[in-house]
Parts: sequence; structure tokens; C-alpha cells
Amino acid sequence: MATEPHGGTPADDTGAHRPHDEAHQGLLARWHTTLLAAREGAEGPDPAPYGRALLDRWAEPHRRYHGTDHLRAVLDHVDELAAHLPGPDTTDGPADGPADGRTDRPTDGPEADPQAVPSNGRGLDPAAVRLAAWFHDAVYRPDRSENEERSARLAERALTEAGVPAARVAEVARLVRLTVTHDPADDDLNGAVLCDADLAVLAGTPEQYAHYAAEIRQEYAFVPDDAFRDGRSAVLRQLLGLPRLFRTAHARARWEAQARHNLTTELALLSAG
Repeated sequence: MATEPHGGTPADDTGAHRPHDEAHQGLLARWHTTLLAAREGAEGPDPAPYGRALLDRWAEPHRRYHGTDHLRAVLDHVDELAAHLPGPDTTDGPADGPADGRTDRPTDGPEADPQAVPSNGRGLDPAAVRLAAWFHDAVYRPDRSENEERSARLAERALTEAGVPAARVAEVARLVRLTVTHDPADDDLNGAVLCDADLAVLAGTPEQYAHYAAEIRQEYAFVPDDAFRDGRSAVLRQLLGLPRLFRTAHARARWEAQARHNLTTELALLSAG
């Protein structure tokens, strides 16, 4: 993308233009706000072509789950989590709250425990986390294992060209690479927020989770049933074996129990199949 600032898609990735509907324009507006914030007042090229090129990637026809709805959900969850961290944060999300429609804000419990929220001494960098959300699945092919690395390299090229300071570019790329494991260090606040936002889908209602699981299966339609069951079951067991799925206090209090229930249910269904 960095070599095609007018929205072109590299030849090794199939682009598909998403209709310029209201949701699409809303994402472009959020991209514009985030990129300007990330520049910290420095001059740079028009953000719009970069945003359009990214959305072309997110709208590729082979994506079922890893599409623009997932991008929007991750951005909404970043905003939700940032709003529950100590200290002020200005979100660039929709005024009516996160995509799941839940807007309750607990005033006590785990959020009040300073040890429950990781801190790197610098606080959350919202612009870096939101840019990482935009890029974390920018390159996505289910038959490849290097998607996160290629997405990180894309972020390094595009954001440097777009005028983002080098230190923040490096942080965005680090965060994108972190989504390989979703295992941030205890003092990695940026990583905790991004990973929790990305995994929030695991805590949907049973109907939402079933829809998510079906979309994942569609993305891996080229994999035979037996091989898919074995591979997916291994992933679910690995997740269930973690001492905690979520790192921020708000995410753990809100999503941990439901996510574990959903994962256990899917694993049981796969085992029965």
C-alpha cells in the first residue's frame, strides 16, 4: 500500500471495493481522526487514500469473519476498554457506544484495583492501539502463516509514508506482531487493550458465537472436516488452558466467564462431531 497511495492493492492480494455506504464512510472518518492524532500535528499526505486502500483489503471476497465488521468491532472494543482505564481518554468511536450495544459502566470491582490493569509507566497510547487494530488483519489469507508479519511490514511502510513518527510506527508494528500469540507482557498496556479487543468476539451471546464459529469454518472451507476439527480443537484447548483470556480488569470481569463457556461448548460440539 505504501507504494500505491491512491488506494491500489498489491498484485498478490485480491481487492474488492466495498460499497461506499454509511458504515464505510464512518470507518473512513475514524481512520482520518486516528491518523491525524498519530501524527501529533505534523504535516502529511491526505489520509483518505490510505484508509480506502485498507478498507479494500478488509473487504476482500475470501474473508468471512476477518472483514470490515470485525475491524469495526475491534475498534469499538478498544474504545470501550480505553474508557475503563485510569485517566482520561478521548475515543473516536461512535457516540452510541460499542457494537454490541452494551453501555453499562461499573464503578467498583476489579477496575478499582490498580494491580488489575497493566501499566508500562507511559499509559495507553490510543492512537497506536487504534492504528494497530486497523492493520492487525490487513493482510489475511487463511492458507498462509505469515499474515501478522506481512501486516506489520505493511504498517511500517504505509504509516511512515503517511507521516506518523517513527517511534509510534514501531509500536504499531510491534502490536500487530503481538496478535500472533495474544500474550502481552504484564506491563504492556497497549498490548493488553489490543489483544482483549481482538478476543472480545469469544464472549458473544451463544448465537453471536455460533455465527463467528461458522464464519471461521467458511474461511477454512478448503480444509477437510477431520483436519479442521483437529486443528480447531487444538486452538480451543490452548485458549482454555490459559490462566486468563483477558488482561484488562474490565475485559476479565465482563467477558472471561462467557468466553470460556463458549469455547467449552464449541470444543464439546467438535468432539461429538
